Amino acid sequence: MRSQVGIATAALLASAGALGLLGGEFPRSLEAYPGSTPRLDGTISRGEWDDATEFTGVREWISTFTHTTDPKDLALRGWVKHNGKRLHFAFDITDDVLYGIDTPRWLPKQNPKAHELSREGYPWFGDEMELLINAPNHWTGNEDAAGNGSSWQMVCNLTKSRKGGVGKGGLLEGEPRSKLEAWNTYQRWILSGAQEAVAKVKPGGHGYVIEWAVKFNPCLEVEPGKFYSTKMGDRPMGLNIALGDLDEPEKSAGNFANFHHEEWFAGTPRGRTHLREFGTLWIRTGKRPKP
Repeated sequence: MRSQVGIATAALLASAGALGLLGGEFPRSLEAYPGSTPRLDGTISRGEWDDATEFTGVREWISTFTHTTDPKDLALRGWVKHNGKRLHFAFDITDDVLYGIDTPRWLPKQNPKAHELSREGYPWFGDEMELLINAPNHWTGNEDAAGNGSSWQMVCNLTKSRKGGVGKGGLLEGEPRSKLEAWNTYQRWILSGAQEAVAKVKPGGHGYVIEWAVKFNPCLEVEPGKFYSTKMGDRPMGLNIALGDLDEPEKSAGNFANFHHEEWFAGTPRGRTHLREFGTLWIRTGKRPKP
């Protein structure tokens, strides 16, 4: 039997969703305020992200595979802001074992082509971050991202990328890679600079930094042919974020593709890519409140 608290919470979330206050049904949100334009170089420079909203993970996030319990094993500090034209994210990841750097570049039995930069590869196979956005804040059922400006799922991998190939980190086409139209859209965004990201191992190892920029146009399509502008004012959008972690394969026997960790900002272990299970990203147009 559902508790009265659970029923009340569900009713509150449903009401908030009906009012357009949530970008998804998961009650976790971030706010992106206007800020300075950071340099995408894989380094968190002093003061560069002081005007951004900071968030942390991942012990309290949603685990798809082995739950993270030790922040020395896997943890992150993140930041988000915008400059009026682009969203900017930064992720400072603590990771005790870097796949393909501290380990051989082993392959999963499920796909010996995992590192092909093709639709047969696994773009997310490796140490990686994923961004998922639902710009119009709309869903009808349990659909995943469409793979266009309205909703998308993109990957930044530490050791492979569309522009740099296998061995150099950066952006890769994400899901649904089974759809040729989505694949071509993602590739066009990467090659044109509509999305840009840099992934860099931290000095001394034991982690890495990702800095990621997303142009409002063409990546935040709030209505057909209409892209977000700060002239529209504050706007909620669906958001999910994933942090993937591979170590040695024997550490995670029994997990799909021997993934060690895959931690999600929002959703359930099986439904986290459904638009309805996203959290919310508020793009704000006013100044960030002082702490």
